[in-house]
Amino acid sequence: MDKKKIYIIRHGETDFNKKNIVQGSGVDSDLNDTGRAQAHSFFKSYREVPFDKIYISQLKRTRQTVQHFIDVGTPVEELQGLNEISWGVHEGLEHNKEFDNEYWKRVKEWREGHLNIRITGGESPLELAARQEPAIEYIFSQTQEKTILICMHGRALKSFLCLIQNIGLHHMDDHDHSNTGLYLFEYDSVKFNLLKTNDRSHLDGLGVLEDLT
Repeated sequence: MDKKKIYIIRHGETDFNKKNIVQGSGVDSDLNDTGRAQAHSFFKSYREVPFDKIYISQLKRTRQTVQHFIDVGTPVEELQGLNEISWGVHEGLEHNKEFDNEYWKRVKEWREGHLNIRITGGESPLELAARQEPAIEYIFSQTQEKTILICMHGRALKSFLCLIQNIGLHHMDDHDHSNTGLYLFEYDSVKFNLLKTNDRSHLDGLGVLEDLT
């Protein structure tokens, strides 16, 4: 049976990450110098992988992260389903006590299975999953694509990983993420075998920012 390899990364660092500003789906920020260096390091490490297609969100920080692959001719497709979760009224604002209190309260509720609860003005995990599921179905219906790269966002990635592995969304926060951290799967049309988890070996000492956005 033919197998598909799926490389999934989070976008590179932005100044919003560095300044601890909430991004989400409503903030279309650029990579900063560190993010561009992370993207280049990923490209150097994986440039020989024969990607049939790259899937990205509609937010430019994902396109900028994989731009080197696009420049050498790898096809790319934007999917709205890969966009980050909406953090509602907090987007574009610095992390503060109000956001942190609400965020950690929501994470606790989500872990307890209350997946219909939203951050104020934002999306719930169930709403995020509802728009991810058609994107997942579309990606994996492209049976001619044997090796693909997906570039997305932190919370969206946590949800995406649960959905493709048929793990309950209340386990989202079991998945770590970092800027350009790599999850690698092999898929045999029945199950996903996890080969790498948030792998950052390609960063060669650049340093990685861990954040919530």
